[in-house]
Amino acid sequence: MAFRNWFSIPVVRADDEEDLVDPQGVLREKCQAKGHIESLYNKYQECNDRVNGRSKTTETCIEELFDYVAELDHCVSHSLFSKLK
Repeated sequence: MAFRNWFSIPVVRADDEEDLVDPQGVLREKCQAKGHIESLYNKYQECNDRVNGRSKTTETCIEELFDYVAELDHCVSHSLFSKLK
């Protein structure tokens, strides 16, 4: 039994009084409202609608998706780490 207690997985519990909010989610919402990021998202959606509207196509929207996510993450990274404990 001592062996089992020694190798048990630690359990982390949050305080019940405190509502935990993911700062990355909040920052992503703020960054998505910026003009250049919103335009990249619109380009991705246009591409996605175009590809889904065709039955046989080799086109993918991976480039548009990567551009959007990279710019969004770049925006978030400016202030994310200052909010972490």
